[in-house]
Amino acid sequence: MYSRPILRDLSQGARIAFVRQFRAKTQDEIAGLLGATGECRRRTMTRYEKGDRNPTTARAKLIAELLNVNYHAIKQYDYKEPLDFIYTLLWMEELLPNYHFDVDDVFITDVDFLNTINAFLKEWEIMKRKRKNREIKYSTYIEWKLSYSFEDRK
Repeated sequence: MYSRPILRDLSQGARIAFVRQFRAKTQDEIAGLLGATGECRRRTMTRYEKGDRNPTTARAKLIAELLNVNYHAIKQYDYKEPLDFIYTLLWMEELLPNYHFDVDDVFITDVDFLNTINAFLKEWEIMKRKRKNREIKYSTYIEWKLSYSFEDRK
């Protein structure tokens, strides 16, 4: 039986936990794949998911690979790249399903950055419409969100 994961907040740990639960993996399974050993190997993932520790960039990339998601879905955001902004919007929707974002309310001077965001918003609206009209399943929609990369669209 499928259980829809719940995102508790926008922290890196909460996002990792959401994806792990969406993939129906246990903390112990992922910790083992990361090479953790011993009786308390699950503790590594517990600390990451609670935010007691943050994975290194290399470890976060490995976790993303193990969970089959775009690294940007679970990385620490610094908002230097459009994907950080995009993924924040995608995760906000999990916290606040009726949240609406209007790019006109944001002051962005970088034209390439703005064009990337606008292209994403158009594609996102299409995917949301498909989900609302039941043309795609929730799981398909989440898969799209977790693997989104504008690099694929260039």
